[in-house]
Amino acid sequence: MHQTVQRTPHDQGLPAAINIIALTSFAASLSARALDPVLPHVADEFSISIATAASFASAFALTYALVQPVLGAAADLFGKARLMIGCLALLGVASILGALSNSFLLFFATRILAGIGSGGVFPVALGLTSDLVAPDKRQVAIGRTLAGSMTGNLLGASVSGLIGDFLGWRGVLAVLGALVLLASMVVAAGFRGAALTHPPKTNLSSLKQGYRTIFTNPNARICFSAVFIEGCCVFGLFPFIAAFLMDLGVTSLSIAGIVIAGFAVGGLFYTLTVSHFLPRLSVKGMMIAGASLVALQLIALGFGPGWKVQFLNLLAMGWGFYMIHGCLQVFASELSVEARATAMALHSFFFFMGQTAGPIAYGFGLQHAGKLPVLSTAAAIMVVLGLICARLLRPRTPADAAGRPDVNP
Repeated sequence: MHQTVQRTPHDQGLPAAINIIALTSFAASLSARALDPVLPHVADEFSISIATAASFASAFALTYALVQPVLGAAADLFGKARLMIGCLALLGVASILGALSNSFLLFFATRILAGIGSGGVFPVALGLTSDLVAPDKRQVAIGRTLAGSMTGNLLGASVSGLIGDFLGWRGVLAVLGALVLLASMVVAAGFRGAALTHPPKTNLSSLKQGYRTIFTNPNARICFSAVFIEGCCVFGLFPFIAAFLMDLGVTSLSIAGIVIAGFAVGGLFYTLTVSHFLPRLSVKGMMIAGASLVALQLIALGFGPGWKVQFLNLLAMGWGFYMIHGCLQVFASELSVEARATAMALHSFFFFMGQTAGPIAYGFGLQHAGKLPVLSTAAAIMVVLGLICARLLRPRTPADAAGRPDVNP
């Protein structure tokens, strides 16, 4: 079930394979936050409220989450690279169909398709990256895959605002959909040149054993609960950023895109600095510092500063978020060796279930309690989360790692 790579004695083929994986995560992330800057215009066209429009984000996230157990298992059974290429193509087609939608229900359906396509890319990319890299270097390697994702988020959010000012929200989806389709072709050609072997076929009993291995690991319940809370408290906020700016009189979609893109800039900063901060702070210190940094930015946003300050708030929030989230991804990658894609898919399942619940919770809270109380509550939850994860998570050898030379004892 485990997918391997044919390496030279000096791992000369490894960087190329990781770079192809990073390109895959980049392409899949282009449309992840693309709708956030233009959401008010989508709401106007379909004559719905901004809270209802935010349900597009929930539909995408819920679908992404629900397909994870199936797609993760399929990746372990039939091959990670092949699954990523197919899902990337589906994502591009769904985005283009969304641009052509003439009703709320049809557009909603295309977001569900996009969630399925995106769901088979990034979590599987993390699993494949983890297959290729030993645990002691895995956080840095995952950082490179994250860099691809963050760059996609950055360009997707910022460019979509710019495109939206000129071509509208339909132009945003059409352009990004075409780019994703083009990227799927490039990735397919790249994977053919990277010496990735095809995994052996397996059976359902092996798949059940993989789930058993994952959930008997004490770290599983902590990792999965933590990423659910992260998704709710942090990503649940994004659909409301443009509306917050409009309350301040900032109506430009380009500015909304720039502010939201600040989060991705912070994520990129994390990928560039993780190799320096990790030895100094340790994993526990990274989780506590990251959660605290996120909490401070949530409180700051609650006071409604100008858009330039909000950009800096989102930048710092992105940096802090990936300090804790990157650590959780590494722990999740070590829940199982033979069912690693399944473990990472479950990790994403809970993360995106949090992103599904987040906009609903924020919408209810903002309507009944106000911005500052809701964001302050989310901040307190993040601080507690960082402390709990730092206390309870620790390295544990997967139950199916016996006899594996590529797994640290």
